[in-house]
Amino acid sequence: MTPKQKKLTVTITMLGFLIGIFVIINTIFNLTDFLQYNNTIIYSNRDVMNGLWENYKNDYLEAGTHRTLDRERGNITTSEGQSYTMLRAVWMDDKETFDNNWRWTKDNLRRDGEDHLFSWLFGQREDGSYGVLDEHGGHNTASDADTDIALALALAYGRWQDEQYLIEARQVITDIWNKEVIVINGDPYLLANNVEKTLPKNSVIVNPSYLAPYAYKIFAQIDEDPEHRWNDLASHSYEIIERSMEQPLNTETSAVLPPDWIEIDTTTGEIIASDNPDLTTNFGFEALRTPWRLALDWQWFQDERSKELLEKMDFLGTQWRSEKKLQASYGHDGTIIDNFESASMYAGTLGYFMVADPESAEEIYTEKMINLYNPTWYAWKDDPGYYGTNWRWFSVGLYNELLPNYTALVTSYPSSS
Repeated sequence: MTPKQKKLTVTITMLGFLIGIFVIINTIFNLTDFLQYNNTIIYSNRDVMNGLWENYKNDYLEAGTHRTLDRERGNITTSEGQSYTMLRAVWMDDKETFDNNWRWTKDNLRRDGEDHLFSWLFGQREDGSYGVLDEHGGHNTASDADTDIALALALAYGRWQDEQYLIEARQVITDIWNKEVIVINGDPYLLANNVEKTLPKNSVIVNPSYLAPYAYKIFAQIDEDPEHRWNDLASHSYEIIERSMEQPLNTETSAVLPPDWIEIDTTTGEIIASDNPDLTTNFGFEALRTPWRLALDWQWFQDERSKELLEKMDFLGTQWRSEKKLQASYGHDGTIIDNFESASMYAGTLGYFMVADPESAEEIYTEKMINLYNPTWYAWKDDPGYYGTNWRWFSVGLYNELLPNYTALVTSYPSSS
C-alpha cells in the first residue's frame, strides 16, 4: 500500500467513526424528543387500567394455560395469584381471560374429593414435574384466595349473567364457611386456612388482612343456607380488626395499625400475638391490604364501620405529612421495621388516605403511582414485582372508582333447587 493509499484509508476510517458518533448522538436526541413528546400524551384512567392489564397478561400469565406466574419466586403459582387475575379480568370485562384462568384454577388447584376450595401453592417439584407442592404445605387452603375467587365468580355472574358462575360461587362459599370459619362463643371468625379448624390447639391463626366485609355481604345474598351467618361474620370482622389495632399485643403501646397476623384464644375469644416468629404483629406485607379492603367496603356499601376504622389509622397520615414518604413496614408500636419505600405499601394504604385524608391521597396517587406510569409502554417505569403490580392496579381502580360491584343490580338470585 502506497503512502497515498494509507492516508486515504485513515481518512475513510476517521470519517466512518465520526459518522457513527453522529448517528448515536442523533439517535439519543431523537429518542429524548420522542419520550418528551409522549409525556404529553393525554390518557384516561381507564386507559391506564387497560394498558396495565394487557401488560400484566403478557408478563404474568403463562402462554397457553393462563396460569398466573410469580416470577420473583421461581414461577410458582398461588391461589392468591389466581384470585387476583380473576378479579382483574372481571373488572376489565375480559371474559376470555377470566374463563381460561378459572379453568386452570379448577383443573390444577381444586381439592377434588375433599371440598370446593383450592390448594394454595403450585410449582415445579424436586423431580421436575409440576403440581401442587405438598412438601411445602401447598395442599392446604388460603382463605383470602378462596374468598376472592368466590367474589370474582359472584361478580362474573352479575356481569355476564351466566348461571354456572353462580353455581360455582355457591360451592366455594359453602366450603369457606364449613372449612375456614370457626364459631367461638357465638361469634364467627375467618381462619387463615382449612387446617386451623382441625388442629387440637388452644388458639387459631387469623390474618386480619384476609377479612373482607364487602364480600361477606354479597355472600349473604347468594348463600342459601341460613346457618351460614355471613352478615354476622362481616360485623364481627370489623370488631376483630378494631381490637387487633388497639391492643398492644406483644408491644408496649399500639400505633393503632392492623397487624399482619394474630391468634384467637378458642376458649375466650381473646386476641393474642403468635409465638411463631414468622407471624408478626407488624404492619407490613400482609396488613397493607386491610386499608384497601375497608375502603372498597366503604365505596360499595358506605358502611360507617369501615370509615371509622380507617380514620383510626392516623399514624399513616402523620407519617406522610411529616416525612412525605412511608416505610415498607412498621412494628405494631410504630417503630420502623423496613427502612425503604415499597410500591405495595403505597398501594394498600391509599385506601386509608382516600377516606381519611383526601388531600394526601391525591399527593400519593400522583407522586407514588401515576407519575410512574409510562403511557408509551403501557407499563410502570419501575418494576414493582408480582405483588406490587397487582396492588398498584387494584389501587388505581379503587382511587378512580373503576372496580364496580356487578352484583349491586341483581335483585334476586335463582334458587339452586
